[in-house]
Amino acid sequence: MTTPSHIATQYLAVWNERDAAARRALVARAFALDASYLDPMMRGAGHDGIDAMIAGAQGQFPGYRFELDGTPDGHNDVVRFSWTLAVPGSAPVAHGTDVAELGADGRLTRVTGFLNAP
Repeated sequence: MTTPSHIATQYLAVWNERDAAARRALVARAFALDASYLDPMMRGAGHDGIDAMIAGAQGQFPGYRFELDGTPDGHNDVVRFSWTLAVPGSAPVAHGTDVAELGADGRLTRVTGFLNAP
């Protein structure tokens, strides 16, 4: 397994990429073809569904970025990390924790997100 920090950083880079073509390439690199994402507010499946979900979230929060909050950890094929969402230089508007499962090739197969403080 790649380090938990690498997985979390790569994952948040997908969420922060605003260029549609570049984001799509990052989705393909980070997520398995049949990957799924679920949190209290949205869900997506497969590369198309996950990409569309992220684009929708970006449309709701223009200018905001996700940043790691603390140190990611993991064991076996599971990684857990926390994040914040904020306009750079401003206080976060949301805090969350995601739990991600990895496939044999190191790509994400399932992500479950939790909002710590919306």
